[in-house]
Amino acid sequence: MPGLSIVFAGTPDFAVPALEAIAASRHRAVTVYTQPDRPAGRGLKLLASPVKRRAGELGIPVAQPATLRDPGAAGALAALAPDVLVVVAYGLILPQGILDVPRLGCLNIHASLLPRWRGAAPIQRAILAGDVETGVTIMGMEAGLDTGPMLLREAEPIGPEDSAGRLHDRLARRGARLIVAALDQLERGEAHFTPQPAEGVTYAAKLDKSEAILDWSLPAHDLARRVRAFDPWPVAETTLEGRQLRIWAARPVEASAGDAPPGTILRAGEAGIEVACGQGLLSLDRVQLAGGKPLPAGEFVRGRSLTGRVLGRGP
Repeated sequence: MPGLSIVFAGTPDFAVPALEAIAASRHRAVTVYTQPDRPAGRGLKLLASPVKRRAGELGIPVAQPATLRDPGAAGALAALAPDVLVVVAYGLILPQGILDVPRLGCLNIHASLLPRWRGAAPIQRAILAGDVETGVTIMGMEAGLDTGPMLLREAEPIGPEDSAGRLHDRLARRGARLIVAALDQLERGEAHFTPQPAEGVTYAAKLDKSEAILDWSLPAHDLARRVRAFDPWPVAETTLEGRQLRIWAARPVEASAGDAPPGTILRAGEAGIEVACGQGLLSLDRVQLAGGKPLPAGEFVRGRSLTGRVLGRGP
């Protein structure tokens, strides 16, 4: 029995494992939709999305409409005769006319256990909130923001050292496995969708770079979560004598800062750079001074007198 005909819509790295899994399955990815090439780098050269590059390697045709709201967009999709549209971090709004085209509907891979963390940044918001688990939901798409009925849902633990980047990669792989299982269920006529509960809805707002500037009056545990949530973007930061200091890895230390003002470096050595916080200390384990490269704390402190300096102040 032939597999389903799939149009795949995705753009960033998170979507690549799902595309690869579909391409390796019995289902057929007939076309990939991805966002138009964007200027990037110092030379602002046009850069293809990760999904476009992988689709080219897999030999799958690519379409890059600037919008799906044009009158002809639904007709162009209908001409591909898809059984299912699979959407993974595509980045464009899908109007109802598009959602109505595929014979068996549209599926979305969302990186949370819906209805918690609907929206743009579910991975980072889960870490910031101190959640001990998140997961992946395969849902049917409708016009609302991540409000569609759920087909598959699987949890993923959040470890105390998980960065957004590490969690992103695990969830992408889990989503890739689940989307193939969901397509298999659809093909067999065994897919059973469940409405999302009305209770427990939270929204994962898009990240803003300003959130990455650390407020040393916050508790150390909160700041450690921020460091993990903002790795690899936008990266937690402060200032050291007026220069940007990015913090790539840090951990809370159960100790008192005494009367030291928040942001004061109390100790600096091979074991880390310990900074006074509103509650407890934060040990900076990997840092990057503007113009330099990321360094382990022990290497960064050599030749520098840091004890007593206050982070977040001007020169």
